Amino acid sequence: MAPHRANRRTTTPARAHGAGRQASVHTPIVMDAVVVGSGPNGLSAAVVLARAGVRVRVLERADAPGGGATTLPLTLPGFLHDHCSAIHPLAVASPLFRSLPLGEHGLRWVTSPAAVAHPFDDGTAALLLPSPADTGATLGPDARAWGALFGPLAGGAGDLLDDVLGLPFRLPRHPLLLARFGIPALLSAGALARARFRGPRARALFAGLAAHAARPLDAAGSAAFGLVMGVAGHGRGWPFPQGGAGRLTQALMSILRQAGGGVAAGSEVRTLGELEGAGAVLLDLVPRGVLRLAGDRLPGRYARRLQRYRHGPGALKVDWALDGPIPWRAPECAQAATVHLGGTYEEIADAEARAARGDLPARPFVLLAQHTLFDASRAPPGRHTGWAYAHVPSGWDGDAAAAADAIELQVERFAPGFRDRILARAVRPPATLERENPNLVGGDVGGGENSLRQLLARPALRLAPWTTPVPGLFLCSAATPPGGGVHGMCGAHAAAAVLSRLGARQGLRG
Repeated sequence: MAPHRANRRTTTPARAHGAGRQASVHTPIVMDAVVVGSGPNGLSAAVVLARAGVRVRVLERADAPGGGATTLPLTLPGFLHDHCSAIHPLAVASPLFRSLPLGEHGLRWVTSPAAVAHPFDDGTAALLLPSPADTGATLGPDARAWGALFGPLAGGAGDLLDDVLGLPFRLPRHPLLLARFGIPALLSAGALARARFRGPRARALFAGLAAHAARPLDAAGSAAFGLVMGVAGHGRGWPFPQGGAGRLTQALMSILRQAGGGVAAGSEVRTLGELEGAGAVLLDLVPRGVLRLAGDRLPGRYARRLQRYRHGPGALKVDWALDGPIPWRAPECAQAATVHLGGTYEEIADAEARAARGDLPARPFVLLAQHTLFDASRAPPGRHTGWAYAHVPSGWDGDAAAAADAIELQVERFAPGFRDRILARAVRPPATLERENPNLVGGDVGGGENSLRQLLARPALRLAPWTTPVPGLFLCSAATPPGGGVHGMCGAHAAAAVLSRLGARQGLRG
């Protein structure tokens, strides 16, 4: 273990933007639509409604809007860190975000030359590059196999991602392309990797992509995440907002204000009765929050379905203030804003399986972002930030400092001298993540377990999953299709359901 700097500071924040004063809404709100929760999905729902002419207001329990898409000075003055989401592969693919004038409202996307770097112990790295052929060149004997798998999908990346993020239970717009994706997507990531790739490099790169599902790599359907993340990287890269994830929140809020809507932070809603004046209520809440807020209004059968909703493993997040860039042994890692640290397929599979069954991985799979190589606005001149998390058992409450040390050792493994560059760090175990944002149940940052059953019935099997049996009550969180990720499409679909069910284009009371 490398020696630590004497001036290093470690913090485990007891509170952030969600842990301050809570003001309950005590008087009925007379609005056409109220959205509870201001994460990317809640804001997206509000934007769609407001631009359709609906009077809409967003209520946020935290002191600042944004949910997981916020940027905070978590370590030292002058260092900006993304609170939760940091890299947004699906944001630039989102049909909603592509339709909005985000650039006119201050958002600038930053895309690194490589979407992902995956270093190995021999001092080299595989890269996920825009071209499947160029990616294959970093994969040894599997260059042709990678191209055969991803080439046809990447060629239609925009169309494929439109269908993936689109409405479930409808005829796809590009059925042949979706079939080419969907057949291997039903497999486990392990089965697909073993069937398609002969060498360790391609298997490891695919494992790192698939591990974003926070599922064991031998689970059916886990290959889908590897395919989607790979297609996104080949199609549009894995970008992030210049200046921090909070810039996306600010742009959405600016569009909402321009359309006549508004956001009230520090406004906690405790019962649906507080919102009796609203023609429609949209909840950017996972099922636990929905039950807490509206359980007495829900029919028993539907409530029981929500009670059975499952969450995935938790995350333990670490942010670093660094006195220089991460000193990767493989120089190729400097081409990517995202670095996957786990070595071989077997190591990654073991770490993800342990987290899913309730064991803390000794060698965690680490998802790391190094924004300041490509966005100098996030740190003082010459300084850098690091952002990372690893999957841990749901609700894990062990020694957070020791777990953060294990994450740092994984970085040190591929970047000797990394720990000498740490000026300060902030550690967020699952309990802290959930305390700051109750949607992150047990530290689950994806809005729910990504099993095949929950991908098809999220949060319950309904033709329009954003609706509920309660008239005028809708769901718009990542616990609805198309699920987790920063893309706003859960909110967009929920808003479309409101417009369809309530005739909101002519006014909800019209």
